[in-house]
Amino acid sequence: MLNFSIHNKSVSFLVGFCAFLVLSNNSYSAEKERMNVLFIAVDDLRTEASIFGKKYIHSPNLERLASRGVTFNRAYCQQAVCSPSRSSLLTGTRPDTTKVWDLVTHFRKALPEVVTLPSHFKNNGYFVQGMGKLYHSSLDDPQSWSIPWTSPKKNITVYGLPVNIAKEKGKGEAKKRGPAFESSEVPDNTFHDGALAEMAIKALGECVKKKEPFWLGVGFIKPHLPFVSPKKYWDLYDPAKIELAPNPFKPKGAPDYAFSSGGEIRNYDNIPDGKISDDLARQLKHGYFAAISYMDAQVGKLLDELDRLKIADNTIIVLWGDHGWKLGEHGAWCKHSNVENDTNAPLLISVPGFKSAGSKTNSLAEFVDIYPTLAELCGLPKPQHLEGVSLVPVLISPETIVKNAAFSQYPRSNIMGYSMRTERYRFTRWVNRNDHTKVDSVELYDHQTDPQENINIASDSKNAELVAKLTTQWIKGWQGNLVDSKADKIK
Repeated sequence: MLNFSIHNKSVSFLVGFCAFLVLSNNSYSAEKERMNVLFIAVDDLRTEASIFGKKYIHSPNLERLASRGVTFNRAYCQQAVCSPSRSSLLTGTRPDTTKVWDLVTHFRKALPEVVTLPSHFKNNGYFVQGMGKLYHSSLDDPQSWSIPWTSPKKNITVYGLPVNIAKEKGKGEAKKRGPAFESSEVPDNTFHDGALAEMAIKALGECVKKKEPFWLGVGFIKPHLPFVSPKKYWDLYDPAKIELAPNPFKPKGAPDYAFSSGGEIRNYDNIPDGKISDDLARQLKHGYFAAISYMDAQVGKLLDELDRLKIADNTIIVLWGDHGWKLGEHGAWCKHSNVENDTNAPLLISVPGFKSAGSKTNSLAEFVDIYPTLAELCGLPKPQHLEGVSLVPVLISPETIVKNAAFSQYPRSNIMGYSMRTERYRFTRWVNRNDHTKVDSVELYDHQTDPQENINIASDSKNAELVAKLTTQWIKGWQGNLVDSKADKIK
């Protein structure tokens, strides 16, 4: 793997850079300046978009971005909840290294000297700016940025209707929030994401005036609860055509603790403590879909600005959703589990000039891979602490395999569920957090015959040999599941 610095104008740099171009089989010019990076985070977005085959979702700007890059159908977060996922991605390490398994712990407690993804670019001559939700809520990391992180605050509200704004401001009841969804006749910039898009557009205009390349992180919060967006996005969907989850029940044979109680959604005042009715479920899904389209429109504004500034041909774009989400599947809502609905999340990477533009890949990828991928694409050295691998071989040839498994995890009290997703199976072992040899339960789902993960077949005696084989693979961990990307292709 080549390791070079663009600031070095020597002959050795030119030779190395040209070699990189030959390897990548793409038509870059050795005189081209370093790529800028537009790094877009989306909160609680599962693979619910037209680019993932969900044609009922109105997401034309994700389609637009996908046409410029590679869509990863099988990208997985390391833990399906905001802060652990974001901490993992932005440090390039896994939750057991960051020691972040909750929403209150900062990764600097365990990793005081770690070089984050944005700070690595800052240390290598980039102007680095962050805005919106990148790290989780108040857990910012000041040393990651060239200038202080910021977020829209002035004149924005959570809700558009006065009655709901009043409820949100009150926050004195046990159900301290307003409704879980809302449609109102308001402009996009009434809410965080519309205001953030305007802020990002302004930042792009300022970035292009600088001598150094830029790394701009923009963190949208929709479709996170509450599902609030302007009415025009709700109007894109016919509620009568919205289908409910086909499997509103827990998987047969799965331990009860594999799923959370869905307390997050029950913080809103129109959600019952018990079962969510079909009518309410349909309204919730309608709100989630509308929020996706609202977010999609804001992404489109950023793409428009890149084109207007004539920097699209010199800007790498990465868009990722921090984890998946359940919309009634397995009788549950929100995230907080190891199931496919929660761990599989969107990842799109667009690199100007790559011949693979518009491709989709089924190659397994993990969010810890984003850091080394961007470092390689921009010619930066890869720090030794990284616990992922570069996806550049997949970006060059989407049939390439770089790993045989993706790993996620979720804690429950004194046990941890470590989940391994292979080409065909999801295999999860729930073990004692202090002694991984003490196994509490095992889950096994065959995605070839059971893609919704409805039947745990781990205890079936006829699968004993398969469980043993997967256990051996599981024990090897992420390092033992890397492959030679030059030789392996998706079958």
